[in-house]
Amino acid sequence: MLKAGSRDGVDGARVKLSEVLSALSFVLDMVEGQPEGHVVRSCFIGMTIAERLQLSEEQRSALFYALLLKDAGCSSNASKVSALFGTDDFQPKRALKTVDWSRPSKAVLYVARTVSPDGSFWTKSRRFLAVGLQGPKSAPELVRIRCERGAEISSLMGFPEEAAQAIRHLDEHWDGAGHPDGLKGEQISLLGRICGLAQTVEVFYTAHGPTGAEEMARVRRKRWFDPALVDVFLAEARAGKLWEDLARPDLSRLISRMEPADRALMATSERLDLTAHAFARIIDAKSPFTYRHSEGVATAAAKITEHMGLPPPAVRAQTRVGLLHDIGKLGVSSQILDKPGPLTDAEYAKIKDHPRLTYEVLMRVPPFRDIAETAANHHEKLDGTGYHRGVTGEDLSLPSRILAVADVFDALSQDRPYRPALPMEEVFAILKKESGQKLSPECVEALMSLVSRGEL
Repeated sequence: MLKAGSRDGVDGARVKLSEVLSALSFVLDMVEGQPEGHVVRSCFIGMTIAERLQLSEEQRSALFYALLLKDAGCSSNASKVSALFGTDDFQPKRALKTVDWSRPSKAVLYVARTVSPDGSFWTKSRRFLAVGLQGPKSAPELVRIRCERGAEISSLMGFPEEAAQAIRHLDEHWDGAGHPDGLKGEQISLLGRICGLAQTVEVFYTAHGPTGAEEMARVRRKRWFDPALVDVFLAEARAGKLWEDLARPDLSRLISRMEPADRALMATSERLDLTAHAFARIIDAKSPFTYRHSEGVATAAAKITEHMGLPPPAVRAQTRVGLLHDIGKLGVSSQILDKPGPLTDAEYAKIKDHPRLTYEVLMRVPPFRDIAETAANHHEKLDGTGYHRGVTGEDLSLPSRILAVADVFDALSQDRPYRPALPMEEVFAILKKESGQKLSPECVEALMSLVSRGEL
């Protein structure tokens, strides 16, 4: 369990963990199809309600991190959503947030508008019927996958059970018509009830302004939401300052001060490592074809770094680089990531852009800025034929060269939508062919030595 206020690390000791998670929540917003800042604004709304309720510091601390990590499981159902609706995963998720899906007429209209948007009438009709047949079983399952994975990640990071439970209960409804377990009333944890109200208020605030958010809360009072919590929210909204604060450009800084001071967590080295491992799971869950890819790259990169005689801090940094190098893929549609056939030029352009997004995401996080460029270089080649910048070997550091070899090695060793995993002799043949021209020969030699000795 994490201990509050510990400063056992150096590279994040002056940064609060909440600031790290707030910055990384940008990619969670993206996966859920939400505008940037959705998680941060939801956190502010939820913590405002908690303060009005005068919850204990322990409860507010658990709620605080549950709100920041409420969408940690959002990537785990992305492939299933994309396959079910015949489109990218972002649009169905974005549209669902404003639909009263517990009402059949609204759910039917949502499906009709969302399935196969670029397909013919017959394609849309077949997909509509397929969703209609699968929907009653699929909806609870999709929510269960998302909420359980999010709860697991919260626990992995050392947060209390109350935070994990709140994430599991995120989509349960006061009247029992929610998912995945159909919990009713006070069967739903108090923190889960606050999270569910806060995220829906934020969605309607962003889409329809304060009036739309307040009207939604009134209409869904006693159905989706605990009526007492709705009353607290509406009283806070009438006071006027809620909407004013929610529009502040420095909202992330304001939220940092909402964490109970006596329980504030600092971004120590240990917690940064846990954060990197947690987000690696979020990244790899985006596609069934990248299961444990980030962990595999991190292990290979760290082993190569150590084998080449670099010091322990470099090994630790390289592990984080491997874990986070593909975080930009969270912004790529699962329809592209899982496509079994050749990509179109437009699709390939989106794939080639994900290292740039990796760089942008990691540069938002002060303790990860020193690894951002290395992480973004994982598809660059010595001869300049890589992407996203197309730089040559003279611009690629040793950590970047190590990462490129580790990434190719793990990718060739895994199944992909367009081919099965390759046998090791074929992997070695490809690495040898690209050694010296595209990949660093020293790094390739180090990796092959590690494999031959059974260390990889």
